[in-house]
Amino acid sequence: MKKFFLALAAISLLSLAASAQAQNNYYVDVTNNTGFTVYYLYVSPADAQSWEEDVLGDDVIMNGETYRVTLSGYNSSIFDIRLVDEDDDTYTFMGVNVATQDLNVSLADLDAN
Repeated sequence: MKKFFLALAAISLLSLAASAQAQNNYYVDVTNNTGFTVYYLYVSPADAQSWEEDVLGDDVIMNGETYRVTLSGYNSSIFDIRLVDEDDDTYTFMGVNVATQDLNVSLADLDAN
């Protein structure tokens, strides 16, 4: 009987760990409606002190296109997001809750320089 309860406890712990891990996977869809090509896209946890690496790599986001960024292994769904277009103009969004919000970026979102 003791082995049964130990097995049941182990299964319960594995289930909890799997569901907790699933809760740490997020994504955000970023739609480029700026009229320009976006060359760089930075997504960092809101509490980070600097921007993480460009998530686009060799990709770009053409005007009118949507790009999905998958974010795995984070404890919070709050991120800061910055896009850089072909003219080196930036569009910065602070404190985006990617669990409930996608981004539709337009010229109205252009950072003041």
